[in-house]
Amino acid sequence: MATIVAGIGVPHTPAFAANVTAGDPDDETAVAYARIAEQLDAVDADIVVMFSTDHLNTFFLDNYPALSVGVATQTSGPNDGTPGLRHVELPVCRDLAESIRIDTTIADFDVSQTQEFTLDHSWLVPLQFIRPAADLAIVPIFVNSHIPPIPTARRALSLGRTVGATIASWPEDARVAVLGSGSFSLDVGGHYIEPQKIFGVPAPEWVGQVARFLEAGDHESLVANASRAQMAAAGNVGGELLNWIAMLGAIGGGAPTTLDIHTQFGHGYGFWRLA
Repeated sequence: MATIVAGIGVPHTPAFAANVTAGDPDDETAVAYARIAEQLDAVDADIVVMFSTDHLNTFFLDNYPALSVGVATQTSGPNDGTPGLRHVELPVCRDLAESIRIDTTIADFDVSQTQEFTLDHSWLVPLQFIRPAADLAIVPIFVNSHIPPIPTARRALSLGRTVGATIASWPEDARVAVLGSGSFSLDVGGHYIEPQKIFGVPAPEWVGQVARFLEAGDHESLVANASRAQMAAAGNVGGELLNWIAMLGAIGGGAPTTLDIHTQFGHGYGFWRLA
């Protein structure tokens, strides 16, 4: 049977690909990613199930699903020209992806599938920094956290729980890490950008509140407070918190092994070691 060995939460800021040198001891972003990479390497995962958000690169407004699972044997990217991101070919664990698609549909989630797709920076920035092995397979689960109406936090938690149950019952002998990628408060090119910048962090107090809920393992309070209005007030990509919440549902809760919050950027780096 498959075993969930870790939960991971990280950002996917596209500028990091060009501006951050992996392993740089003087760069706090490089250090934060390196800490996650070291812990992921230690749990010897075979597969990473990823919850993240497409930035209108894999899908567009004419066909933008609320939830979708990438069911394929491989994918590639980046498909958005992110500076500093090298082109990669990635194996996808098709059998697990198909099991997740079936089980979530049976559980009354309206989950689409995509069989021919490429990925943007929201997937490949984290993988560039933390993927310890070239043959580590992924399962991409797309969660709409940008285009209103986004799913509720409660829905994301329930989705994660269903995915976690599927992984636990999957008959293959595999070690699975579950990753949620995104920011807690961030506005890119919107109303809340800071002077001379293209982004802003409009709700640093919300970042602190999210951090306190995570540190306490109080995921019910996190979900109760993460209303659509609160996520919208946290910036035009504040809904990416849903990816972290789905990850927490999949791993079953608990306090993190490590948690590093970068309030000035509106995000954090967390690791939950489960086995």
